[in-house]
Amino acid sequence: MKLHEPMPELNGATGWLNGEVTRADLVGDKPALVHFWSASCEVCKETMPEVNALRDKHKGELNVLAVHMPLTPADQKEEKVQETAEKAGMTQPVFIDGDLKLTDRFENQYAPAYYLFDKTGQLRHYQAGRTAVSMVEDRVEHVLGE
Repeated sequence: MKLHEPMPELNGATGWLNGEVTRADLVGDKPALVHFWSASCEVCKETMPEVNALRDKHKGELNVLAVHMPLTPADQKEEKVQETAEKAGMTQPVFIDGDLKLTDRFENQYAPAYYLFDKTGQLRHYQAGRTAVSMVEDRVEHVLGE
């Protein structure tokens, strides 16, 4: 995705954890952070406490959606995704993208990856990799301050 493109529709999930949301639920009142992760991704697991802290710090002012993209055949098992999400303390909705439909709409190739949308649903920032969460946090503060 390119900056200022609108958030894609959130359809094509092969499953959901922690409740299902739509694009309309995430856009309008608050900015939204969509983060891609995988149960087999060690960097994703290492950085999840930072994502959770960001989610908790901005509770009520920032919508957060996790998208699980499978990287290995074992990642296709919903039980593995659920177990990993629970161990990681994920309470935000988790879109299970077993067929990579949403991953493709985002044109995402990385895990972890973070997409920050303003309250109108326009992409304002994208970051991927181990140190991305700290960079995303600065952008969240900026977008919240608008």
